[in-house]
Amino acid sequence: MYHPAARLAEIEPFHVVELLTRARQLEAEGRDIIHMEVGEPDFPTPEPIARAAVEAIQSDKTKYTEALGLPALRQAISTFYNERYGVSVASSRIVITNGASGALNLAFACLADPGREWLLTDPGYPCNRHILRTYDGRPQNIPVGPETNFQPTPALLRQHWMANTAGLLVASPANPTGTLLSLADIEGLATVCREKNGHFLVDEIYHGLTYETDAPTACAAGDDIWVINSFSKYFQMTGWRLGWMVVPEAYVRDVEKLAQNLTLCPSTPAQYGALAAFAPDTIALLESRRAEFRRRRDFLAPALERIGFRITARPEGAFYLYCDCSALTGDSFALAADLLEKAGVAATPGLDFGSNQPERHIRFAYTTSVDRLAEAAERLGRYFGR
Repeated sequence: MYHPAARLAEIEPFHVVELLTRARQLEAEGRDIIHMEVGEPDFPTPEPIARAAVEAIQSDKTKYTEALGLPALRQAISTFYNERYGVSVASSRIVITNGASGALNLAFACLADPGREWLLTDPGYPCNRHILRTYDGRPQNIPVGPETNFQPTPALLRQHWMANTAGLLVASPANPTGTLLSLADIEGLATVCREKNGHFLVDEIYHGLTYETDAPTACAAGDDIWVINSFSKYFQMTGWRLGWMVVPEAYVRDVEKLAQNLTLCPSTPAQYGALAAFAPDTIALLESRRAEFRRRRDFLAPALERIGFRITARPEGAFYLYCDCSALTGDSFALAADLLEKAGVAATPGLDFGSNQPERHIRFAYTTSVDRLAEAAERLGRYFGR
């Protein structure tokens, strides 16, 4: 009597989570594992956020909120866009969600028609295509590489846009590469989407974690662009499952109806906690942690290159190094498994990020201390005899 929906055949496992499970098993056996696989900041949630959530619970602020989120939090995010980016975004267009994943679920539930294709970058975050497939949309990959800094261009978009294409989803900074789109890049992609009468979604969940320049928000490129963000990465609230989405005005009511039926509302204590995320003392702490992430990147990149990994993307944001490991192995998946078992270093193989030469790429997350990164580099050096 096992009869799952046909779409399940196209929903692949998230391999990094399965690798993490094996890493936890080894740790339970007494092994020391250096975790460089999962995209989760190692810093604790800032204390002002935690304190605000505890105070909300103690004050019995634990009932349902509006489906679109606390009005005060939506306004705080609107103010944040104005102060950080100099962009006016009406609070009425801001939807609080159950993490960025919840935002993508709402967006694709609203926009994806059965059988219509959506363009996504390859490599790219794997859950995007699986969320899309869950709503009967069809993911269509745009292979991207070093020649375009692992980002799509208007020319590539026109090349891959077909009669059945419904829209485009991009990320800046991107996972797994950490590369950025400039405002001119975003405007160019938006122009093509408008020409094709298609939707344009931009994932900005790593905003705040850039190191040479601040990433521009796609909100500056037009009110018709869907923008997704999260409290998980820069604000270090991964397990709180809270994010937001800026929705074109015409679709707000549609998204509200979906939210009412699919989730009722985001976590109430998490929303009250997030109200403290934009306070000056919280931002000051987060900025100091951003500087630490940059220090880690600048340590790890040359250490990996000395071993024989090639970093062909410009890692301007997020906390990943997407490495070409073809000089060291012909199979990054087998390498990741072997590194875990023999060197105690957990990294993510390219298999998780698409079908564009996954066997020659591996991702290292610098979400642990410089001391641990140095130990990881030593272990990798010994493994490869360097």
